[in-house]
Amino acid sequence: MARYTGPTTKIARKFREPIYGPDKYFDKKNYPPGQHGFSKKRSKQSEYATQLAEKQKVKYMYGILERQFAKTFNKASRKEGVTGTNLLQLIESRLDNTVFRLGIAPSRAAARQLVSHKHVTVNGRVVNIPSFVLRSGDLIAVRERSRALEAILESLKNRGNKYAWLEWDEGKMTGKFINPPMREEITENIKEQLIVELYSK
Repeated sequence: MARYTGPTTKIARKFREPIYGPDKYFDKKNYPPGQHGFSKKRSKQSEYATQLAEKQKVKYMYGILERQFAKTFNKASRKEGVTGTNLLQLIESRLDNTVFRLGIAPSRAAARQLVSHKHVTVNGRVVNIPSFVLRSGDLIAVRERSRALEAILESLKNRGNKYAWLEWDEGKMTGKFINPPMREEITENIKEQLIVELYSK
């Protein structure tokens, strides 16, 4: 299965929440797509359907394919601690997600493209693997020859949220991954226990 590249609002409407961030089109039509979108007579979802929908939502939100997601879950389940929290921490530690969180790119999809096109370094070395998992203390920087790119400068100019597990040096265009975020620091509406239950079947 290829990565989804269609209309993001359609997917957001499917899950009834703006999973890709603020979306004025979603605000106008915050009901499921299709001719029965307004219908209130939809049958109640089964437990399995609810769990599957939560997993699909997280996959779309972070731009992860099925095989990658399953591998990440297996890794999370082998670690000490709460599996659901481990899963979210591993996903948040991905390079493409961190580039987005630092404000170098306006979206996770754009961050994935920047990484793939070798515009980002980790600890001074170019890394072009979006799924690369960062460790505490890793330094993420915009490659020197890429620092004048309009897309990067525009994104940094509109940089909004700051995150406790990340540091950003505007002058050097360098960020630091301090440590994986605590569960309460991840503000996305994710019910990770449903995903754990799905994989436990």
